[in-house]
Amino acid sequence: MAHPSQLGFQDAASPIMEELLHFHDHALMAVFLISTLVLYIITTMMTTKLTNTNAMDAQEIEMVWTVMPAIILIVIALPSLRILYLMDEINDPHLTVKAIGHQWYWTYEFTNYEDLVFDSYMLPTQDLSPGQFRLLEVDNRMVVPMESPIRMLISAEDVLHSWTVPSMGVKTDAIPGRLNQTTFIASRPGVFYGQCSEICGANHSFMPIVVEATSLSFFQKWSSSMLEL
Repeated sequence: MAHPSQLGFQDAASPIMEELLHFHDHALMAVFLISTLVLYIITTMMTTKLTNTNAMDAQEIEMVWTVMPAIILIVIALPSLRILYLMDEINDPHLTVKAIGHQWYWTYEFTNYEDLVFDSYMLPTQDLSPGQFRLLEVDNRMVVPMESPIRMLISAEDVLHSWTVPSMGVKTDAIPGRLNQTTFIASRPGVFYGQCSEICGANHSFMPIVVEATSLSFFQKWSSSMLEL
C-alpha cells in the first residue's frame, strides 16, 4: 500500500514485481552514470581555458562514443527482454479469474467454479469501517490463494478499462470484444489495492481493484461461502 510522500515503488508482492524493481534499479544506475559523465564533460568544457585540438578530430574518441552507447543499450535491453518473456509465460495456472470492466465497477468470474460470479463496487465514504481506505475499498474483494499461479482473463463490456495492481506488477488493458491475458503469483498474504488505469468516463476514479491473497484453506472456505449466496 502506498503512503503519502512516498518516492519509490510499493513493496513487491509477486516474483514479477520483484524482477521489475531490480530492473528499475539496474536501468537507473545506467542513467545515473551517463548523466554524471555528461555533466562532468560539460562542466569541464565550460570552466577550463585549455582545449586539446586532438579531441576535435580524432577517430579513437569517435569510436568510443559510438560503441559505448551500443554496449549500454545491450546491457539494458537483455534484462528487459528476460522480464518480458517471464511476464508472458503462463505455466499450468491453478486458478483462472475473468475480470470484466464496466462503467464503473468490475465483475469477477472464477472459471474453475460453475457459479462463482460477483460484482465489485467501490464502497461509499459513509459505509467505510475504521481502517478502510477511501476510494480504494470495495464491497467484494477478489480473493486468491497465495503462492499459486493465477491466470487473469481481462475484458470490458462498454469502454476501455485497465486492470492494474501495482504491488503485483500487473497492468493489462480491458478492451471490449477482446480477451487479454496475464498472470501473477501472490508471494505473501495481504490485501493489495489497484485502480482502473485507463480513462473510462466520469467515474473513472471510482472503480478500485482489491486483491486479497490468503492461505489455500481460507480461500476454499471463502469460495464455498460465495457459492452458497
